[in-house]
Amino acid sequence: MFDKLMAAQQKADEIKKRLDTISVFGEVEGGAIRVTATANKAITAVEISDEFHKQADKEELEELLLTAINKALTQADQVSATEMQAATKDMFGGLGGMFGQ
Repeated sequence: MFDKLMAAQQKADEIKKRLDTISVFGEVEGGAIRVTATANKAITAVEISDEFHKQADKEELEELLLTAINKALTQADQVSATEMQAATKDMFGGLGGMFGQ
């Protein structure tokens, strides 16, 4: 049983490492603001086009930046959930023997 729990922990660590390598994006205003994050929800880049930056006021820029960040984090949640769902299916298949199945 302990071996199976250790294997499950190792699988979870592998998933976390893989999620660090997956990039997700949130864009607003046709790409005028683009936020890049990992599937582990770490923001890795924020890009604002020069043209948009010159025209936008502070309040608009802040509001759109929040929207882009939230879009990126939502995408990260979706990717993470998909990866975890696949791993959970694998783990429960492997752990089924622990529960007499």
